[in-house]
Amino acid sequence: MLKTATISLIVLMIATTFGANLSAAEHWVTYEGKSGPGKGKHIVFVSGDDEYRSEEALPMLAKLMAVHHGFKCTVLFAVDEKTGEIVPSHQTNIPGLEALESADLAVVFLRFRSLPEDQMKYIVDYTNSGKPIIGMRTATHSFNIRNAEDKYRKYTFNFGDKYKGGWGRQVLGETWVNHHGAHGRESTGGIPAEGKADHPILRGVTQIWGDTDVYGIRSLTGDSEPLVLGQVLAGMTPDAKPVEGKKNDPMMPVAWTKTYKGDSGNVARVFNTTMGAATDLVSEGTRRMMVNSMFWAMKMEDAIKANLNVKIVGAYKPTKFGFGGFKKGVKPSDHNLE
Repeated sequence: MLKTATISLIVLMIATTFGANLSAAEHWVTYEGKSGPGKGKHIVFVSGDDEYRSEEALPMLAKLMAVHHGFKCTVLFAVDEKTGEIVPSHQTNIPGLEALESADLAVVFLRFRSLPEDQMKYIVDYTNSGKPIIGMRTATHSFNIRNAEDKYRKYTFNFGDKYKGGWGRQVLGETWVNHHGAHGRESTGGIPAEGKADHPILRGVTQIWGDTDVYGIRSLTGDSEPLVLGQVLAGMTPDAKPVEGKKNDPMMPVAWTKTYKGDSGNVARVFNTTMGAATDLVSEGTRRMMVNSMFWAMKMEDAIKANLNVKIVGAYKPTKFGFGGFKKGVKPSDHNLE
């Protein structure tokens, strides 16, 4: 009787553990690359913004990198613990951040997150590792940690003192400043900065455009080098004319490269763009810039060809940017490859 009860208990424990792991795994999605230059490398995409649809943009990029180029790609989301659904405005939970421990590249598209310390730890450890980092759109203001006693408080976007501007400014090169272009009325045309047209990230790029506006930049930190300047356009189409006057004189950087040395002493390659909303990536040129930047960040420039495959995998009809406009009832598993 005792033996039977013990066996039953063991079976129950195994089933419970397996069930818990299965449930946890359903909070993110992984695409296994099969062949290509990325075989054996792991990219982790971290989504969590409540305006520009990172929860749609990053799965699209991840599928592209896995299917066309062989990378293993994991996409993490802001998930409501009660429903298991993706809720971008849920600022305190991104399950699966431990995936960063095996990442060769982190692509970050966050906005004003206030994560618990046990989750934030993985982001901080990765940041200090010397491995490459890419930031998109609102990543300059990824964190807004309100608890003054939180051990990671300094990563907040408006932190002062010795870590001014928080994670965005210190790691990526700038924090949140303002909307330089008129939000929702003036789109962005990307123009290579002087002497940067032949940079590997711009190889094969013919037109960079996005329907989001140009962000304001006060100054870029460290060894930042502007790669693309944002021309404010007087309309929401790629053929709109440039706005006349001071908005385009000078033009703000919308993409740049830099390095970051964390606590490990190792130096990371960093690429940041204030473009990258889900709708921006419909533009092949903008999408190509993002794909090229991932190869560059991992020091794989030789794999960047002018005709590198950046074709979208499957259907992609991104939702317009805006607060509260995310698709309701979507779970990470809904982004699985068909």
